[in-house]
Amino acid sequence: MSLAFALVLAAAAPVAAAGDNGIQDFFAGPAGSFMLMGGMLLFAYLLLIRPAQQRQRDHVSMVKAVKRGDTVVMSNGMIGKVVRVEEEEVGVEIAQNVTVKVLKDMLHQVRARGEPAPANANTSPKSRAAKDAKS
Repeated sequence: MSLAFALVLAAAAPVAAAGDNGIQDFFAGPAGSFMLMGGMLLFAYLLLIRPAQQRQRDHVSMVKAVKRGDTVVMSNGMIGKVVRVEEEEVGVEIAQNVTVKVLKDMLHQVRARGEPAPANANTSPKSRAAKDAKS
């Protein structure tokens, strides 16, 4: 056995004896506490903060895209048709000849944009043209 190898073993022996618990000693120290706290913050960001930011971004883009003729659901549950769009407010017709002004931020959902979709999937313009050609 060489002298250098013996010195390395002698220097490493007290460290190995003091660190018998391995990972427990690491997490008991300040570095481990910071790592656990950082992990919890990352976890909270990925599961709570980031999805909320994405929902807010989607809502803002939906509100900016509202146009006349859209059917909207307001935050109180009322459904109406947009008849006027202003900078901060929209005019929503909730009954015949009953129009209310609503803040754009209070719109919960835009149900239909422009013309409504056909009730039956088989009544698309192409299938109607094919039926007309057959008759």
